[in-house]
Amino acid sequence: MGSVSNKNRNFNQSIAIMLRSYASAINKQENRNGSLFQKTTKAICLTGNSKITPAWFQTNFGTEINIPDPEKSFPQVCFNYIHQNPVSGKIVQNLQNWEYSSYCDYAGIRNGKLINRERALEFGLKI
Repeated sequence: MGSVSNKNRNFNQSIAIMLRSYASAINKQENRNGSLFQKTTKAICLTGNSKITPAWFQTNFGTEINIPDPEKSFPQVCFNYIHQNPVSGKIVQNLQNWEYSSYCDYAGIRNGKLINRERALEFGLKI
């Protein structure tokens, strides 16, 4: 198998390399071989738009163009995706019911020690 240089590697290729490396390490550790992940394991585009978003909208100040800044919105998209995952996966019905999530810490329901509110605010993240 030929190697792909870092310079030409896209995100999907990087994730694939990471998953293969992880699977290889676990297989070696457990003295087994084969796939660790279900065949349906896949990467999805978090910023993909499955619905049509209007290119403009009306405000009290007139018409505004709807052009989101991906550099600013991507951290929030990821933050929301991670916190919504247990609900989307039907593991729990409510975000606050997943004990392994930092959602309760960010929402102030629990006083967790592993989150960094200041860093989250630097990214403009909101619960």
